[in-house]
Amino acid sequence: MKNKLRFRRRSLRVQRYLKEWHMLAKALLSTKHPVLAHLIPTRRCNLSCTYCNEYDSVSPPVPVEDLVERVDRLAWLGTTTITISGGEPLLHPQLDKVVRQIRHRKMMAGMITNGYLLNVKRIEQLNQAGLEYLQISIDNANPDEVSKKSLKVLDGKLVMLAEHADFAVNINSVIGSGINHPEDALTVARRAVSLGFSGTVGIIHDGKGQLQPLSPSEHTVYRQIQQLGKKSFARINKFQENITQGKPNNWRCRAGGRYLYVCENGLVHYCSQQRGYPAIPLQEYTREHILREFNTRKACAPYCTVSCVQQVGVLDNWRAPQTTTSALLPELTSMESSDSSNLH
Repeated sequence: MKNKLRFRRRSLRVQRYLKEWHMLAKALLSTKHPVLAHLIPTRRCNLSCTYCNEYDSVSPPVPVEDLVERVDRLAWLGTTTITISGGEPLLHPQLDKVVRQIRHRKMMAGMITNGYLLNVKRIEQLNQAGLEYLQISIDNANPDEVSKKSLKVLDGKLVMLAEHADFAVNINSVIGSGINHPEDALTVARRAVSLGFSGTVGIIHDGKGQLQPLSPSEHTVYRQIQQLGKKSFARINKFQENITQGKPNNWRCRAGGRYLYVCENGLVHYCSQQRGYPAIPLQEYTREHILREFNTRKACAPYCTVSCVQQVGVLDNWRAPQTTTSALLPELTSMESSDSSNLH
């Protein structure tokens, strides 16, 4: 049975790698489609981490019929990967149907979760639905007033994933604003590697989407984590290197074009931290919108900390200088030239 399990997982891993290379080739050949979309099935979360501005405690799940329509529209736009996020996506009772529809439409399917609601049955359901990637961010070794996403609480879930998940698992440890014990991130990263997962490190923002450069002790931990674990696309860290020192990044953000954030109301936004722009219903979003936003410079880009948008931006940073100015709020433009210790 163990040999059969190893063979199945190895086969699925090869299939994922081939899809990743196809995604990369398609992205390099054409700029007219989204590479990645985040889809929000519910804004509600079962936790209330103090730094997070992406959840509430009351929103109902989006009707699955609406989510399926959104998946179909993203497929029509040529999207290659959809990551289901939240809120806490596992609070949605029909999430498996959404994953199946993503795979049915020949797109890659991922998920970001806090992990609390995982159990063997749910993992098997996600296996059967065809989920390909799952990420859990763990903030500390023991729960505190900032975050309950702790290794102490979630370690059993990680063991469960190691034993039962056919999809790839990434554990993101975090350091930065509000984290009381930065050395915990190293403990989390080492545990992820010991279970055979890929591991990344994120620099956390506060409740306003801002953060400060890392302190010397945090920077030491960051460096140690970077030496651990398996390499992955998520480890492109040129942006983070500057963020740790409070320096701006010179890059071309393609949010609204190559990256779409589709909220629970079905509106397309630049990203989780810039909700409200362009705020066009996905069902009305066209390739003309993609082209416009692809060529639009975002004032918030120099101090951006949204790694998924940055990773997508790398694919096109060498071409197509942006000639249009974003219609973001005036205060975002002023932030760009303000004290560089304020990051968003």
